[in-house]
Amino acid sequence: MTYELDKNFEEKVYAGVLGKIIGVFLGRPFEGWNYDRIIKELGPINYYVNDKLDCPLPVSDDDITGTFTFLRAFRECNYNKNITAKDIGKTWLNNIIEDKTILWWGGKGHSTEDTAFQNLKQGIEAPDSGSIKTNGKVIAEQIGAQIFIDGWAMVAPGDPDKATYYAKLAASVSHDGEAIYGAQVIAALESMAFVEHDLTKLVDQAKKFIPNNSVIYKLISDIQEWRSENLDWEQAREKIVEKYGYDKFLGNCHIVPNHALIIMALLFGDDDFKKTMMIVNTSGWDTDCNSGNVGCILGIKNGIEGLKSGPDYLSPINDILYCPTALGGETLTDALTEAYKIINTTRKINGLKKNLPKNGARFHFNIKESTQGWKVRKGKNYSKTKISNIEYKSSLGERGLKISYFNSSKDCTSEVYVETFFPEVILDLQGKKRDDFFSYDYISCPIIFPGQRVTLESQNISSHEISISFFLKHWGKDDKLIKISSNFFKFRGNEKKQISWDIPETGSNPVGQIGVNITSNKNREGEVILNSVNFEGEPKQIFKRPDHLQNYKKGKKIKEGYYGEIWRNAWVQYLDKWERSGKNFRICHNNGRGILYTGTDLWKNYSISSNIMLQSSNSGGLVSRVQGVKKYYIYEICKDNKLRIGKMNNEYKILKEIEFQVEFFKEYNLKMMLVNNKIIGYIDNKVIIDVDDFEFPFTKGGAGLGVNNGTLVTEQIILN
Repeated sequence: MTYELDKNFEEKVYAGVLGKIIGVFLGRPFEGWNYDRIIKELGPINYYVNDKLDCPLPVSDDDITGTFTFLRAFRECNYNKNITAKDIGKTWLNNIIEDKTILWWGGKGHSTEDTAFQNLKQGIEAPDSGSIKTNGKVIAEQIGAQIFIDGWAMVAPGDPDKATYYAKLAASVSHDGEAIYGAQVIAALESMAFVEHDLTKLVDQAKKFIPNNSVIYKLISDIQEWRSENLDWEQAREKIVEKYGYDKFLGNCHIVPNHALIIMALLFGDDDFKKTMMIVNTSGWDTDCNSGNVGCILGIKNGIEGLKSGPDYLSPINDILYCPTALGGETLTDALTEAYKIINTTRKINGLKKNLPKNGARFHFNIKESTQGWKVRKGKNYSKTKISNIEYKSSLGERGLKISYFNSSKDCTSEVYVETFFPEVILDLQGKKRDDFFSYDYISCPIIFPGQRVTLESQNISSHEISISFFLKHWGKDDKLIKISSNFFKFRGNEKKQISWDIPETGSNPVGQIGVNITSNKNREGEVILNSVNFEGEPKQIFKRPDHLQNYKKGKKIKEGYYGEIWRNAWVQYLDKWERSGKNFRICHNNGRGILYTGTDLWKNYSISSNIMLQSSNSGGLVSRVQGVKKYYIYEICKDNKLRIGKMNNEYKILKEIEFQVEFFKEYNLKMMLVNNKIIGYIDNKVIIDVDDFEFPFTKGGAGLGVNNGTLVTEQIILN
């Protein structure tokens, strides 16, 4: 590889991720509108219009989730640079929960991605799953291929041949024909944007990677010609409508008209982020998709400063993005975290070690402008506070998050925090805003649990003494956030040190926020640097229905909103049913294997135990190191009188089994312990079965319950 994977590369990837997010959120509120309606009701789109259309910001969106999820195929294939379309299709099956995550579930024969998913599910492997031969030309040539392609380009910086190769593989899972050509053009543009600064040259070179008799090639040539004729963008848009408009192509959302708007915006936008985004959004059609691709291209090419050349697009987003998939521990994420996943995928497929800023800290702020979702608490009992990313040289890195407080005292603290589960704003969402937020299901696990440790490296850069305490807020009775605080840690003037706090028990309620309070003896103003914040270790928690909900009865009317559901939403449900009344965990999967689990990739060596009972099931038990719905270990009892340790790695494999008498409707005390490569199964706290797994072992991941063709019941699950 000739392109150097240096700090400049990392900043360009981060800017590309930000550009993608900005673009999606600029265009999302009026997705599907045409130009005339936009002009009439909104005027030219020069900034976010969420408030005008009663839409929240940020929200989960398929354009964002698919972009950052499907690239996990490299991770799931041990960063094999020779990945195949078949491998990427398996990643779809591992990370997507039908009718819930990532895709627009418009039905087979209508939604291209839903059609491809159903094909994959039925055993039609990629690339046949997305081919014209399988699905027909109309379905195969819709827009989705280019929507999700940005990550595949960013792992091939300055190498458009590789970028377009990966783009073809990824796009072919669900698309074919012109859709693949459009995706390849976007990938070429983004790959070359790392090294080429002239947009005219970028567009001209990108089209050479696709057949010159394709519609996509011809439309690019037409728009180039219109640009050379000194037309303005509105005249060019009219020509696009006339020659490549929606009425010329069948299907729900064809790639050709939308690709034309992307190329037009790039060629007529004068390399200015605000103007280019105004053009692509004001032009209409699939605005969030088109704007997202354009934002990523310009983000890579012009870097973070290019995103700041106009209005403040960054603050309303605050780095936050939601990526709801079967890996609930990766749902609540941020632009910098996702950028480093791309950065490290690039490094790994090129034979390099991962770059883990500040020893792999969860929050490291190590690229300028990054805030990673941290916020300031506002209100009458809180001091005026601002946060900003600044240059901060240390043994760990180059930047940090500065907290500037202006009237902090014992009675008026400065408080900053980050969401760790469902964002608090959901409780205030009503009507259209609520519908919009949940238009793509928000499936999530907390990113920190009781028993884990939070560690902060910080410096008081003021001359006076201050006190810093940790706090968490967990969801509780009446869906209120309940605060628990640590002891105070004193910082002398200009003192730098590391402090830690073990997350306390929360009564089976999920942790929703974590943060710090800053106080002083007198009314002061000053500054503190957060250099890094990290989460470590495995949980120690009993999972059950929280005590404040134990009186829930079948048929009892519950309060409006989320009452009684927050704790359940901390679990990823790849199941047909999870009963709300009776036993805390009565789960059922009617056909095949279903799982219910929570946790993150910080969970490595731990034990999970529960008293389980089968109700007419083929098998059921405990799952661990879950890395998706098709990747996990299971310790289960089976109706054919077997006790078994199995491994689901796309396909199910028995690692070891022994004879064991099993009865339905009888409780069995199961415990599963994981120690490096060893998996140990207990009954009544006695070792019954164990096995070592050295063939591509799973080393980390969440835990929960698994059931096969039937129902499993338990009251609680214990992690330690």
